[in-house]
Amino acid sequence: MKLARDLYVIVASAVAGSLFAEGLARWYYRSADEGLRFAGYVFISPMCYFVTAVCVILLGWYWLILFRGITSITRQLEEKRTSRIKPNNNKIINELSKAINKHFGGNSSYIEELEKQVKDLQLKIQLLRRQKGNTDAIIYGIRDAVIVIDEFDKLLMANNAAGKLFNFDYKRSRHKPVSELVGSKKTKTGEKEFVDFLYQSRQSRARHTRREIDFSNKTFDCIVSCIYGEEEQVCGIVAVLHDITREKEISQMKNDFVNRVSHELKTPLASIGACSEMLVDGEANDEQTRKEFYSVIQGQAKRLNRLIEDILNVSRIESGLIKVEKKPVSLTILIEEQLQMIRSYAEEKNIQIVGQKPIVFDQVYADKDMISEVIINLLSNAVKYTPSGGSIKIEMEVDEIAGLARVSVTDTGIGIPEDEIEHVFDKFYRVGANKKKVEGTGLGLNLVKQIIEKTHNGRVFVTSEPGVGSTFGFELPLATAEAVKT
Repeated sequence: MKLARDLYVIVASAVAGSLFAEGLARWYYRSADEGLRFAGYVFISPMCYFVTAVCVILLGWYWLILFRGITSITRQLEEKRTSRIKPNNNKIINELSKAINKHFGGNSSYIEELEKQVKDLQLKIQLLRRQKGNTDAIIYGIRDAVIVIDEFDKLLMANNAAGKLFNFDYKRSRHKPVSELVGSKKTKTGEKEFVDFLYQSRQSRARHTRREIDFSNKTFDCIVSCIYGEEEQVCGIVAVLHDITREKEISQMKNDFVNRVSHELKTPLASIGACSEMLVDGEANDEQTRKEFYSVIQGQAKRLNRLIEDILNVSRIESGLIKVEKKPVSLTILIEEQLQMIRSYAEEKNIQIVGQKPIVFDQVYADKDMISEVIINLLSNAVKYTPSGGSIKIEMEVDEIAGLARVSVTDTGIGIPEDEIEHVFDKFYRVGANKKKVEGTGLGLNLVKQIIEKTHNGRVFVTSEPGVGSTFGFELPLATAEAVKT
């Protein structure tokens, strides 16, 4: 490609020289006399052609060298190699190269440094974009509600949890006043309190502020932090709202548990302490009185033992530490065994217990000891809350279509008010009207619920009418149904 271009330049120069020589000869012929024209034709014209052609070729060759030099310099300038322009044999080209090198040589290092800085800035921008993307992904993925506002109280960022909590589209709400997104609902005092909390934190310039605020029957731990810019000016606010409703409920449950256990322990301990003190002081002068004191101490000790056992059993079941040994067992046999244990207690109160005929296919896949404890709990409760002369009926039915066995214990006792039925399976809960009539810890029915529902995938139920009686019962999957599932 380069050779063809050079040949083209030389040929063009030669043609131009020939045309020039021909023009010069024609001019000579017109101006000379007839005698000199022949001599010119023979000697002068060829010489003119030759000299002119040589001069033009030399001129073209010189121009070609000059053109090459300028082209090389131009290419180097385009490729930003001004500090490395090579010298040339042509003096003019050498002068031009020196001038260019002198002009750009001092700036080449500066230009290279700028190019390096530009590349560094590009890398930093890419890194910042990636970090921002990671930060946004973290904030949007946090389960806690996060809200970021600027110094003008306009929304900069919010995640999905915040949008759900305050019911706004967090992606389309940027640069809107936070009071329009959160505090505009005047009926919800929690939201207004939250907006006021943001304003107060910005005005106080506190780095971190914490407060518990209620939103829609839920309690949130709100942590507000100020963002500082240049000259320690507050340029934004970050608020994180953590739902602590469950923690508050657990804390309250723990407090209630401690209070109720303390209350339940006080009565038997007081009785034991009083009787033992009277025995130590010698106030029991006869054997009969001492036996009565011994009986009270023994009875209260057994009550304490039952209370502690119930607490431990409930705790083991709730924590999943209790060992459950399930196998096919007959409910009819278990019911009959517990009836034999409770009959003497019922006869003392003149209470009639009515059983039923055995059912052949009544096996359930369960822990024998746990289900026995459930049955004896329901039977003993029925006897305790049934007045003398009443009756208790225990029934069992099998629903083969549903794959369930259902056991129910019905008494003619004092009954439970309708507004208290839903609480009878709660820990330490005792019906208010029955507390003074019958002693108890309030853990028996909760233990029944834990055993049936948590460890055996069953269901407990209760119906009652004050003055008429109550029916407590439970449902368990049949052993055949459990075998099909496994």
